[in-house]
Amino acid sequence: MNRLLFGDNLDWLRKREIFPDASVDLVYLDPPFNSNADYNVLFREASGEASQAQFHAFTDTWNWADAKQTYDAFLDNCPNTAVVDMMQSLYCFLRASPMMAYLAMMAPRLVELHRVLKPTGSLYLHCDATASRYLGILLDGIFGTKNFQNEIVWKRTSARSDSHRWNHIHDTILFFSKSERFTWNRQYTPYDETYTAKFYQHVEPATGRRYASDNLTAAGTREGSSGKPWHGINVKRKGIHWKYTIEKLEELDKEGRIIWPDKQGGVPRYKRYLDEMSGLAVQSMITDISPLSAQSAEKLGYPTQKPQALLERIIAASSNKGDIVLDPFCGCGTTIHAAQKLGRQWIGIDVTYLAINLIKRRLKDAFGDDAQFEERGQPTDFGSAKELAGLDKWQFQQWALSLIDARPRVEGGGKGADRGVDGALYFYESKDKREKILVQVKGGGVQRNDVATLLGDVNNQKFAAGILITLEKPSKPMRVEAAEAGRYTSKLWHDKDYPKIQLLTIEGLLNGTERVEAPPQLNPFAKAQREAKPEKQQEML
Repeated sequence: MNRLLFGDNLDWLRKREIFPDASVDLVYLDPPFNSNADYNVLFREASGEASQAQFHAFTDTWNWADAKQTYDAFLDNCPNTAVVDMMQSLYCFLRASPMMAYLAMMAPRLVELHRVLKPTGSLYLHCDATASRYLGILLDGIFGTKNFQNEIVWKRTSARSDSHRWNHIHDTILFFSKSERFTWNRQYTPYDETYTAKFYQHVEPATGRRYASDNLTAAGTREGSSGKPWHGINVKRKGIHWKYTIEKLEELDKEGRIIWPDKQGGVPRYKRYLDEMSGLAVQSMITDISPLSAQSAEKLGYPTQKPQALLERIIAASSNKGDIVLDPFCGCGTTIHAAQKLGRQWIGIDVTYLAINLIKRRLKDAFGDDAQFEERGQPTDFGSAKELAGLDKWQFQQWALSLIDARPRVEGGGKGADRGVDGALYFYESKDKREKILVQVKGGGVQRNDVATLLGDVNNQKFAAGILITLEKPSKPMRVEAAEAGRYTSKLWHDKDYPKIQLLTIEGLLNGTERVEAPPQLNPFAKAQREAKPEKQQEML
């Protein structure tokens, strides 16, 4: 069962009924890097261009005051004493620094990720120079140094201009396995033109096939068939032997795979055709997968989004069809998208509802009904919605906005003053005129003056209309107040009129008895490209 989990990944990972020991085949994580930066989601205009409007996604800043309790609990409860010793040593060096706070956050999560991996499983941790050297040491303690497989370098930008040091243009991906018998499927990249021109410079006249002239011998002597003379050529006297038996050499000769020398005493060579080669085996330095540009059709506007090709390569190399892939910091869902496309099962976890909603849209856009998954942590009924509202009003607001596909507010970029705007819907009133519907969310008690306040915000900020989404049912006076606000007429949409103020309840939106009355809305979120059906993908491969 594919799963999309909303909430703190550490809380989820500690639920043994969801994550038993040795239950996951591959983990990829792209956690915050301790970059001391804020990251915003970029929305799209109807033209497809990135909007200037941005929404705060997360802050990658850590402090020891928040992390100390987590650190102390980790030292008391971690079963791996080597990791406990390592964390204490790091604290002796880093003290109560932001880096130590970041490692205190990461350590218990990495221990749990090691626990849930199968013996044949692997973990890929994507990071940058800010914390990679510390994370590598931490992973050494958790996985064991013998299970470190690679430090993979991904060239994430073509050039920078840094006046006082070497320009930093890459990320690091740390590859650890659970044991020495991990899943590995060798991947290949196409040869570039320079390589083929240099090593496959011969062309067969009769067929036009390009080939390389390869060695038929190897160093050392042998007493068997491969050490005997062939066609009068005794390579044993040269201190070498044939790579193949005499019988195999005869077969190759009949197939036209032997290149005979022009001069006396020369040694024949092997004809290796380019079109029979898989390509160049993947290297630990990835330079053929470009980062996503602002104009990329793949770009969804989410900060730190990675190219899908990068995740497809990792998933194809370290898992098989039907295996379970876990991304505990799934963001906009690139890992999930790649896993779904490649026929893997998947689990994604994220702590923001904005990310969860974006992933759900992405899966629907790319796979339609083929992407079946279970959601947990998100409200599915009135009771769970009320619980979320009591726990986290901000996340409740984002979830409620998603019920009507409203874009979260962008003014202020976060949880600050919103001028009465929690979100907005957009539609065109004419070819060039875009109108907005103001959306407010109330997770507590509501009263008649909430409707008056909404109407005032609509008029003062020149919105076409307003919607109030309420957890509690609005009173009769509230509905009367909304009705008395009147209606507005859409000229573009056949002079149809719509309510100036609408009251929608969480319960009604969940059970489908209530919906937005408005002209067709524009989707402010970027749309993922549709993926081919699995059988079509197989044809392309």
